[in-house]
Amino acid sequence: MPATTVAATTVVPAAPSADAVAHFAARLAFETDVSDVAADLAAGAAGVVVVDSRSAVCWNQGHVRGAIHLPTAQIAERAGELVSRDATVVVYCWGPGCNGAQKAALEFARLGYPVKEMIGGFEYWAREGFPVEDGAGNVTRQAPDPLTAPVSGITCAC
Repeated sequence: MPATTVAATTVVPAAPSADAVAHFAARLAFETDVSDVAADLAAGAAGVVVVDSRSAVCWNQGHVRGAIHLPTAQIAERAGELVSRDATVVVYCWGPGCNGAQKAALEFARLGYPVKEMIGGFEYWAREGFPVEDGAGNVTRQAPDPLTAPVSGITCAC
């Protein structure tokens, strides 16, 4: 008789549905992705302000077209002059291996702003082929990375 193999995925069972609903709803309240942000910026969606929390050197190297530059260390001092209290702030930093966006989101939350992290950060913005602007105002757009982004449109339709 063959041995029964336990699937690595189910060694720890999935959470009960009610717990999963609470977990995933909470994540969506705290996070958004680059495709949704790109669609909002392209549509001129009201009430969304995208903030690049990186240094001036990084900003000048390239940033999300339409974002404002507000390094994390300056948020407490300058947010009130740059970001409307009615806006939902979407923060980003370099990418998934960097927690700079979470630090920036924490600063905005401490000031009472509604805030979300753009998961994937600037890395996935660029990898998905969305417009990148440098410090001189030059805009470029790369072809989407076919291993990480849909190449036929701006969304994966998820």
